[in-house]
Formats: sequence, structure tokens, C-alpha cells
Amino acid sequence: MAVTSEHINSLLPTAELARRKRYLLATFIICFVLLAIGVTLYVVNQGFDTMGEMRSSATYDLIDEASHIRAAGEDLALHKVHEAEKNHAGGYSAIEVESLLSKEKWLEIDSMIFIPEGNFSMGTNLERADAQNRPQHTVNLPAFWIDKYPVTNAQYAKFVVATSHRPPLNWKKGKIPQGEVLRPVTMVSWYDAMAYAKWAGKRLPTEAEWEKSGRGTDGRRWPWGSKMEPDRLNTYYNVGSTSNVNAYLNGASPYGVMDMAGNVNEWTEDDFTPYPGTDAPSDLFKGKVLQATNSKEVEIVPTGGSYKVLRGGSWKGDPFSSSVFHRNFAFANYASDFFGFRCASNLEVKVARR
Repeated sequence: MAVTSEHINSLLPTAELARRKRYLLATFIICFVLLAIGVTLYVVNQGFDTMGEMRSSATYDLIDEASHIRAAGEDLALHKVHEAEKNHAGGYSAIEVESLLSKEKWLEIDSMIFIPEGNFSMGTNLERADAQNRPQHTVNLPAFWIDKYPVTNAQYAKFVVATSHRPPLNWKKGKIPQGEVLRPVTMVSWYDAMAYAKWAGKRLPTEAEWEKSGRGTDGRRWPWGSKMEPDRLNTYYNVGSTSNVNAYLNGASPYGVMDMAGNVNEWTEDDFTPYPGTDAPSDLFKGKVLQATNSKEVEIVPTGGSYKVLRGGSWKGDPFSSSVFHRNFAFANYASDFFGFRCASNLEVKVARR
């Protein structure tokens, strides 16, 4: 006859049966606690691994953060050093700056692309897009020219030498950081960009001109199409810094304009104003700053001023801010290590003034 567990239990004394049940319960509790500890340790370990990956994606070790440029605006400590060195000898001579690149490379980075006149779709109707990007609307533009690439450090160095304009904050003793000659110039304000454009015989593009140059006339979301393809742009720390302006040839716009997504946010000529028919709150477009009210609290205070529009996303921003319809904004006097610019013209200008 088969012996079941119920039959065995019926033969055991009541005290022994209770003891065995307590033993089984204690064993179950211990196993559960050990499992919980194991899961907790696993989650903590994964968290440390993730934080390590995030740190490795940054452009510098986080313990050195105080010595680096902040993510937005000017770094006050760096600005203090910059001011202290303003009367010291440094920078390039005209011959030295000319020798930074070959004649062929100068001609290439100085080149401009012709954008024909006509209509294009500006903005978007996507519900999940930021409010300032809506609605999609048709804009007609006359023909114009736009720089094929963002203005590089090499080009800006020519401007600094020719005009004695202050170099960007991240240039030590007036020199381009090692290995960054063909990267977009950064740490330049809207006013710096305007001064360069005037010197070059050009101007900053309007944001409509910028957007048409980046997306063409078929309403695409990125220069290459409507699907995010990370290998076509420098964004979201996939490089960890700015990259050479000719590094992403497969990210060209329909007209052949380069770096219109990622790398640096680019200043445009325009104030940040609402599109006709927008559902964005009007307060969004009014300039504001943070102001301390006491030692523990701050409040957002209107300035009475307006922002300028930046386009294109950056090496730090999330991938979707690199959509060609996305509008970023900042005060004209702000500078950052992910702000740059390119120029436009109503006339063909193949070579910047030297």
C-alpha cells in the first residue's frame, strides 16, 4: 500500500508535527530573506554599473566638475581667469592661423550651399512635441545661401586674429584646444556670432532658413528622414564632446548641409516668439531668470527681455531635441560648450574674409 504524507503525519505525535511545521516555516522565511538580499545586492550592483557607464560617457571625471565648463551658460571661474589674461600676449599670428589647415580644407569648410526659393513645412503637429514647435505651417522663402558646416574653431581663429575679438572662454591663452581645429566653435554668445557673421560678409540665418536647410520640403523629422538613426549624428553623449564638422557625412540634409542634427545648438537671427495658432502658453516666450529670495528658496522672475532661438540639438541633448523642427532658446548673452552657429547670405559667398 502506498504511504502518503498525510498518512505519515497522522502517525506522528502532535508535538512532533508542530515542531516540523515550525522548522519548515523557518526554512521558508530564511530562504525568502536570502533571496531578497540577493535581489537587493543585484539591483545595487546594476545601479553602480549604470552610474559607471554614465560617468564614462561624460567628458570628464565628475570629481573634476568644478574645473570644467558648466552645461549651460558661462563658467564664472573660467571667466575670471579669461578676464585676468585679456592683456597678456597670446593667440595666433596671421601666418600661424593660416597654417592650421591646408588650402583645400579651408575652401571646403568655407563653402556654402544654395537653397532655392519656395515653400516648405515648418514646425510639427506631433502631440508629444514641445509646445513651442507647434503647429506645422507653410512658409515661403526666397532663395539664399547657408554655410555647409557650422563655423569651426579654425575659422573663428581667423576672425579673432583679424579683429582682435576676444577668443572663446575655453581657449587657453587664445589658442584652440588640442585636436579641435575642425570642431564647431563653442562658448560664443549670439553677439559673438553676429560679430563673426558681419566680419565674414554674411549674417545669421533666420530660424525658417535654418529649418528649411535641414529638412527640405517633405516635412521630414531629421535631415536624413523621419527615423532616428544614432550613427548619423553626435548626440546624447554618444561621443562625449563636440566632433569634427565633417565627421557625419551620412547625416547630410537633402541639400547637402552638414551637422544640422546634433553636435552643437546653433544660434539663429530670430527672437523666440510663438508660431501663429500655437497652443503654447504665452509665458513660455518671456525671458526669465532665477532669483534668490532667501538662503533656501529661489523664484523665477521675468526680465522683460526675450530669448534668441537655437536650432539643431547638441552632443549633450536628448536625441529628440535634434529634430529639425525643434526650437531651443537662450538669452543672447549666454555662452555654452554646446552652443555654436553657422552663417547665411543672400549672395554667394564662397570664402570668408581673411
